[in-house]
Amino acid sequence: MVQLPAVAAPEASEAEIAFNREVLECASYYQISSDAISQMNAPQMKAVGERLLKSSIDAVALAEKYQSKQQVADTLASVKEQQLAALPNSKSLGGLMGKYKERCKSLLADPQRRLEYWTMATM
Repeated sequence: MVQLPAVAAPEASEAEIAFNREVLECASYYQISSDAISQMNAPQMKAVGERLLKSSIDAVALAEKYQSKQQVADTLASVKEQQLAALPNSKSLGGLMGKYKERCKSLLADPQRRLEYWTMATM
């Protein structure tokens, strides 16, 4: 019986790593925002919280196309810790929203364009 060598998953490029960091910043932002809305216990905001949670799940799925689930989970945990540490309190999302709301919306709307940016930026 012939044993074939195990094939390792391809290593993410520098552009993919930078792109994934940005995608996971968005995933974290969406998770933190969704959690904050859930804690409000405001029925009229339930749909917004669910939409934010779905965006987070979509961002994580996108990141997992370029890195392993473990790498994605580790980066996401680190990013989330940094974002939470930067908040004055768990209900003050203004700073996060100002930094990520539009940027993340456009990134998830056209991720290929952002990956192309990182490909050019890391050449």
